[in-house]
Formats: sequence, structure tokens, C-alpha cells
Amino acid sequence: MANWMKARQTKYAAYATTYILVILAVLVAVNFLANRYDKSYDSTSNKQFSLSDQTKKVVNGLKNDIHITYFDRDSSFAGAHNLLDRYSNMSPKVHVTYIDPVKKPQQAKAAGFSRDTTILVDSGVRKESAKSLTEEEITGALIRSLKSGERNACFLSGAGEKSLDDSTAGDGYGAVKSALESNNYKTRSIDLAKSSAAAAPSASTTVNVGAPAAAGKVEVPKDCTILVVGGPRIAYPQPVVDAIKTYVENGGKALFLLDPSLKLGKDDTQENTGLETLLESWGVTLNKDLALDTSGIGRVFGLGPEVPLVTNYDSQAIVNPMKDIPTAFPLARTLDVKNTDKTTVDKLFSTGDNSFATTNLSSGRITINPKTDKKGPLLLAAAGTYNKNGRFVVVGSSTWIGNSLIRFQGNRDLFLNMINWLSADEDLISIRPKEPSNQPLNMNANRQRMMFWLSVVFFPLAVVGMGLGTWWKRR
Repeated sequence: MANWMKARQTKYAAYATTYILVILAVLVAVNFLANRYDKSYDSTSNKQFSLSDQTKKVVNGLKNDIHITYFDRDSSFAGAHNLLDRYSNMSPKVHVTYIDPVKKPQQAKAAGFSRDTTILVDSGVRKESAKSLTEEEITGALIRSLKSGERNACFLSGAGEKSLDDSTAGDGYGAVKSALESNNYKTRSIDLAKSSAAAAPSASTTVNVGAPAAAGKVEVPKDCTILVVGGPRIAYPQPVVDAIKTYVENGGKALFLLDPSLKLGKDDTQENTGLETLLESWGVTLNKDLALDTSGIGRVFGLGPEVPLVTNYDSQAIVNPMKDIPTAFPLARTLDVKNTDKTTVDKLFSTGDNSFATTNLSSGRITINPKTDKKGPLLLAAAGTYNKNGRFVVVGSSTWIGNSLIRFQGNRDLFLNMINWLSADEDLISIRPKEPSNQPLNMNANRQRMMFWLSVVFFPLAVVGMGLGTWWKRR
């Protein structure tokens, strides 16, 4: 009997030891795989805890090692890990270092720490700092660090164009300036009336395109990577139009944001005949009309029929990432396009089927006549090349990237994609980081009462009832 009991105990001990070893082996394997293949699932509606398409495109395309240094008290390292580890997990070329400048001042100084520096990105080309611990700032610093050379976005002003210095909640381009500077561009206004021999204008220079030209030829400065024509309300004189023509046809890049010529008694927009004739010679005809969206879909976003909502994108590098992402274009005119012997023009996007183009632009009350007005889809933007070198994009609205609308759905992404295509930075065309969304839970009185009875009365009583039932069966 004693031998049988001893054998039985030995058998159980062997089983227990085997089980423990198997469990330990599984735990070791799980931890190894978790450390090597760190995966997570983001269930938020706007994927705010996932890296954006732009970040993935930049990081996965790295050819050299990138070093990101985070400077802060070591008590803050855990919060930084949540974001920075996503970068390092995505590519073995991304290396993240955490330094406490208080405990290790010499190491921090050697790594480039300063009072205004929290995150430093070093690609080997140059070092760039991020202003805050956000994906938008870090990826922006990464792009600036990778891209060598200076990129200048030059904006015409002086003919009623949108101002880079206007940061009010309206149609100004203050937010455009911030978006461009976060993406490795310098912005400035230019004066085409200055002599080409004059020095390049400073950031505070404003244009007066209607003024007589100074001595010398009127021309776009050679250091302008992109020329932006942002909603002029006054027609350009012919010398300015000729300067734009020469710039693009010699390989320059230009973005034209041109509004319809509305005659509503306030801030009227003149017909820019010279510029429109130039664009027509390149294959883009700006129609004298106004696109109206009658589908009612815009009401979901608080938009009226005068702000067409776009979800129809053609096949072109600028809009390929924009599938199912809505964009909005207030007070937009329509375009017609064709190729010419020197230009190739591609459609970018159009309104939906339930839209009309009205030519009644002089009445204070704009109405639709289904019998005479052109029915959608209506083309609102096009991109073209001149002799394969010059590039241009034309959009029939200028306020869609104003301060009040640039953050609407895909507007900012679309604008920056246009800029990146114009500057031949196609590798940066993508969907960029989104800000965390605020989605409050709103309940009416009936739902609040229902939640009270369910959470305070029904569920607790159900638990108590199940407990009593179990006790009664075992009694």
C-alpha cells in the first residue's frame, strides 16, 4: 500500500512539474513574441492611437537610421513611450533615446538639449525639433530633417488675395501658413512689380500687383518653389500674367485658387480675364458659374447648398489617398479641361450627381433652374503639366483652405497633397495625423431614466437574485 501511494505521489509530482514547465515555456514564448512583434488594436473612430498613413509612408521608406531623443524628467518617460514606441516598433531604423536633463545634464547637452527642446529628430542630414509630443509635430520634424534644401511657397498679394497674416476665424490663410511651415516650407508674400535685379523680398513684404513695374522685367523670384494665387478679387495687369506664364512654362510650379465673379454688392470679385485666358491656353477653362449642391448631404456637417461636398475623386496622385474622405468647397466655380499640344491636364474631383451650376451670379438670391442650369457631376479642380516640367493645379474656390475650413475633414490633406505634388514630393502625398476627436455622449431624459433603472436597480437586483438562487440550491 505504501509503495502504491508513493508511486502515485511521484506520478502526480511529475505531472505537476510537467504542467509548470509547459506553462513557463508558454509564458516565455508569449513574452518573447510580444516584445518582438508588438501589436495593438485601435478601436477609436478616427484611429487616434494609430500612426497615420503619412507617418507610415515616411517611416517605412527610411533608408538611413533616425535617432529621436526625448528630453524630460524620467517620471514623464512612460507617457512618451506610448507614442514614440509606435515609431520604433514600425521600423528597426528608428532609435529612441530618453534623457533626463536634470539627472544627466552632460549627456543631454551632448545630445543637443536646450531649454526650448523636448524632442529632437536627427536623420544625419540635419537635426529638427518637435514643439510638442504629438504625432503631427514629430512626423513634421522627421520630414524636415530628411528633406535637404529650402522650399519656398510664395503667395501673391495686393489684389485682394487671402492674407498669410490673417489668423482670424474666417477666410484668411494664417492656418495655411502654419500647415506649410510644419511641412518644411517657408512662406512669404512677393511683389511681382519689383525689378528682377532687386533682392528677394522678406517675409513681411506685401505685393502691389496693380502698381507700375519698377525698372527691370517683372518676374517670379527664382527661389520660389511654388507660386500660390489665392483668390484675387482684382484682375491682374498683363505684365503680372506674363510673369506667371513665363514662370510655369520655364518649369515653375503654381497653385491657382480662383473664385467665381460674384456681383452681390459686397466684396465683389472681378473677372480676371488675362489670367483666365492664360489658363485656357493650358487646357483649363474657368466657367462663369457657381456650383450648388442640392443633395442635402452637406447638412450633416452644417453646410448649405453653396458649399458643395466632394467625395468623387479621379485617379491622380494628389487624390488617390482621398477615397471616401469628404472635402468642402464654398462658393466654387466649375472647370472644363482638355489636353493641348504642350500640356497634359488631369481631372481631380467633382461634385455629386445632385448638383447644378447656375450662371445667375448677379442676384442677391441665387436660384436653380433645372431646365437651363448644367447638372452634375461638376468638375471643381484639375492638375496639369507643361512640357513635362512645369506643373499647375487649378481649383475653382479659394476659401476651402481658409482658417475656418482647412480643418474640415480632408481639406488640409488635399491642400498639402497638391503642394507636395507640385514640388515633386510625391512620396509625402498621404493622409496626415488627425487631432483627437471629442465625441460626447448625449442622452435625453428618457434614456437617462432607463440608464438609472438598469444600472442602479435592475442589474444589482439580478446579481442578488442569482446569488440567492445559488444559495437555495446548495442549501
